[in-house]
Amino acid sequence: MSIDRRNLKVLANFCSAAADAMSFTLMRTAHSAFVKETEDFSCQVVTREGLAFANPRQFGAPWYSGIDYAPLLAMFDAYSEGDICITNDPYSGYVATHSPDIHIWKPVFHDGKIACFVVGHIHNTDVGGAVPASLSRTLSEIEQEGLRIPPVKLVENGMINTFVLEIIRTNVRAPTQNLGDLHAQIASVNIGERKMQEIVRRFGLEVFLEGVSQILDYAEAQTRQILTSVPDGDYFFSDYADEDSVGGKPCRVALTVKIRGDEVILDYTGSDPQLGSSLNMPTGGRERHPLVMVGLTYVLFTLDNSLLLNAGTLRPARAILPEGTIVNCSPPAAVGLRSLTCAMTQIVTLGAFVKALPELMPASSPGGNAIMNIKTSSRNGRPVMASIGPVGGGGGGTPFGDGSDGAGGATGFLSNTPIEISEAEVPIRFLRYGLEPDTGAPGRYRGGLSAIMEFEVCTPETVVTARNRNRSIMSGWGVNGAHPGKVSSFHRNPGQPSEISLGNTDVVKCDPGDVIRVIGPGAGGYGDPFTRPVRMVFDDVRKGAVSLQSARLDYGVVIKDGCVDQVGTVVARGGRSAVSLEIITHGEERKAFEAVWTSDRYDLLTEFLAMTPTRWRFFLKHRIFDRVDELTADRRPIDVQMRDVFAEMRGLYGLSPSGEQYG
Repeated sequence: MSIDRRNLKVLANFCSAAADAMSFTLMRTAHSAFVKETEDFSCQVVTREGLAFANPRQFGAPWYSGIDYAPLLAMFDAYSEGDICITNDPYSGYVATHSPDIHIWKPVFHDGKIACFVVGHIHNTDVGGAVPASLSRTLSEIEQEGLRIPPVKLVENGMINTFVLEIIRTNVRAPTQNLGDLHAQIASVNIGERKMQEIVRRFGLEVFLEGVSQILDYAEAQTRQILTSVPDGDYFFSDYADEDSVGGKPCRVALTVKIRGDEVILDYTGSDPQLGSSLNMPTGGRERHPLVMVGLTYVLFTLDNSLLLNAGTLRPARAILPEGTIVNCSPPAAVGLRSLTCAMTQIVTLGAFVKALPELMPASSPGGNAIMNIKTSSRNGRPVMASIGPVGGGGGGTPFGDGSDGAGGATGFLSNTPIEISEAEVPIRFLRYGLEPDTGAPGRYRGGLSAIMEFEVCTPETVVTARNRNRSIMSGWGVNGAHPGKVSSFHRNPGQPSEISLGNTDVVKCDPGDVIRVIGPGAGGYGDPFTRPVRMVFDDVRKGAVSLQSARLDYGVVIKDGCVDQVGTVVARGGRSAVSLEIITHGEERKAFEAVWTSDRYDLLTEFLAMTPTRWRFFLKHRIFDRVDELTADRRPIDVQMRDVFAEMRGLYGLSPSGEQYG
């Protein structure tokens, strides 16, 4: 039986409303600030096969709008009414992507048949493991990253599995908080089940299933229409996380976007090998995995904000994810900071589309949103494990306006936690939480300002974790002649004799009286800053977003005694030397790095590492980087240099040309 367009729209809205109800329930009943305030969660309604077709319209993490639960659903032979299943194991179906993300799913029955599933995840502040908040760049294997629950029925025949609850209670640092959040998840899917049963009854199962299929088809058609507006071609872009391990080498994510009519391929060949740290992404090589597709979703929505977001959106796309690389790691690789790398996949996707559509795409988002967590105890000795919110940068400048301040781009969905709530829950004293001047990259449309957070620790044996610290070295990029973004900073006891610059450190032990200050990385600007209207620069100075010095040097606007010096401004803008209005402007650190590590050199490295066993690749990458640093005076062709280095490594470590180890 077919469903007409009017009723299809009604059905789609009803299903989205059901997902909204799930998210409202979760937010209002969750215990942790990271769920109820920061909103790091997802709620979806998925088909009987596992494809998401309805998402919340305002709340939660948009990364999962096209998620496919099929691998998890298939792990159970049968479902009964009332069953609820759970897992957080990244290597069981590659749906949960690091251990703090606990996913649950529940079948929705109608007349004894499954009509759909209601699903969702939350990010738990802590699930045990080697460090508070469970995640750190320092970790090298997944066993260090806390509790892992294999797919299991949490509720069966109406009875909750108390053994699972005890496993959670025994292994986490804040069991009351974790179990409170879990019960909020259960309430969320129960609400979702009830809402979806009402919808199925209203439409009938046959019409409902046909409607769901058409909802997915409609999103697919929209995507195909958008892709036809992009010129056919291959568009390559790469970017770097500052470090692939503690004090390590830059970590490259490379992407070639291949547009062919109404289809697109995202080829991640050239990305770094699987790492000996926790930046790896557990995708299982699935060609539409959310972690590698979310950047494409953002681009498509930028081009048409009427796009319906669901699994159908991604049907015209597929990703190539070489095995044993950072975008498709193998166990037991640590994966806790996969969100840092995922942010880089989003940025390289945007960068590739900037090359295709430079007049439509925004500049780089920050790519290093630090999630601040604290493990300590209250004055009466009660254990405290809490998130106090994200500290990131604003959105990149766009062809039509400034980037948003404080939060934007890839992680703009994360809300801040009000300091009143954080101070009520955690024994710290906030000294500053706001926007930092001059952190929005200059452009005709500037990048959004970065957030700054500064607080004083009030209790002993406090551990501060700053998950996803990045962009302390390599900044985000500007577009069409704008400046690149500012780098981030992280200090203990700033301005004091004991001041320490912490760089990308993500676990810091503190004593009472210690002050922590973190400033997020800046987003890139868009367009030549000397073409920014003088009035807009003056307004930026008045509201404290841009300093007088930056106005003069970066924008050519001279302000004296609270007024624009018209003559001085004309002279400053007219006297500037000719500038190269590149499509993409990189920071000096990246330029210096790529002067040594050219595309040709990286291509040869990728080719060599692909022929070596996975367990050797991270080690060999570091050794090869060290040797290349010693070749600065070598004038031989790059390919000759590199092949000699590869031969040296084979001989030194007993590797055959095919990658097998001798003996």
